[in-house]
Amino acid sequence: MTNTADQVAHEAPGEHVETAGAPGSRAAERIGMAVVGAGYWGPNLVRNAQQTAALRLHWLCDLDEAKSRRVLGEYSTVRPTTSYEEVLADERVRAVAIATPAAGHYKLVRAALEAGKHVLVEKPITTSVEEAAELCELAEERGLVLMTDHTFCYTPVVRRIRELVHGGEIGDVQFFDSVRINLGLVQPDVDVLWDLAPHDLSILDFVLPPGVEPVGVSAQGADPIGAGRACVAYLTVRLSNGALAHCHVNWLSPTKVRTTMIGGSRRTLVWDDLNPQARLAVHDRGVDLTPPDELTDAIRHQALISYRVGEMVAPALVEQEALRNVMAEFAAAITEGRAPLTDGRSGLRVLKLLHAASRSLELGGATVPVDADDDVELITAQERATAR
Repeated sequence: MTNTADQVAHEAPGEHVETAGAPGSRAAERIGMAVVGAGYWGPNLVRNAQQTAALRLHWLCDLDEAKSRRVLGEYSTVRPTTSYEEVLADERVRAVAIATPAAGHYKLVRAALEAGKHVLVEKPITTSVEEAAELCELAEERGLVLMTDHTFCYTPVVRRIRELVHGGEIGDVQFFDSVRINLGLVQPDVDVLWDLAPHDLSILDFVLPPGVEPVGVSAQGADPIGAGRACVAYLTVRLSNGALAHCHVNWLSPTKVRTTMIGGSRRTLVWDDLNPQARLAVHDRGVDLTPPDELTDAIRHQALISYRVGEMVAPALVEQEALRNVMAEFAAAITEGRAPLTDGRSGLRVLKLLHAASRSLELGGATVPVDADDDVELITAQERATAR
């Protein structure tokens, strides 16, 4: 992690950035840790922290101490507490993992960073872009690890997809298409975009190659059951290379679908997360375009487009628990003095996409620039056509 936002901005999404300072003699020590939040995700963090050799869990902090005790069990050496101040005052604790409602993330993360603790925070990093940027800058100034728990990015299949895209095996990215639908729980405080799309947007941010980034977002949503918020939504992200990324999220589908397709100029990747026998397929099929300068009079009358039909390969993938990899990466980033693969800046980028999507919903699907302020002039379809 560098000391200035400008330096970090030049790094490709997800790439390692050196943190300030060297780990020194503490590198070989187990990292003292606390988990904050004993609700839905907290117990998973507790279990995986206890099973990660580089970490030593000391505290589970929650306003409901009885809940913490139930999570920890009768014979746990981890102490329950309702006092966050007690956790931050413990010199043994070098890191905290925060799994609380997003509305409280800013205060909890800031307090931990100001106390000199490294932080792993559940997504979204905060609810405010400005607050998320402030936390990133604070962590960078103090040489601390700020990591966003984008869990899907630590699955073996997504790590393999990233390798294939970054390594150039699929060629130039031409499209990204994901479907995340099921008969799900209608959330009381957020719409379907904020509930499900963070998964796909974090994956998009993680796998995009250096130099390709989102520039605009448009979203359409519907509430056919009268829930008071969008239950079905379609999100389109315009990329800087001219490609499109499309995400379909839905709480109302009677069937569960989890698929992602990434098309490249050389190959296409198809990820079906519900197919454990072949989660990832690499298709050597696509469309080739003959460059105009290579056309001769003899073939000029023929179509410029030719179709390539090749073989399909299903790479072997080792089944691993993603959250265990999250914990290992968090510990390694602290020990090695570097930014994690999904650092605070990745959480900030995803948050910007979500806010742009919400703004687009309000405006009936208009394309909103990713870095737009509320009063920015919007890029409508008509304006894009005029610009061409």
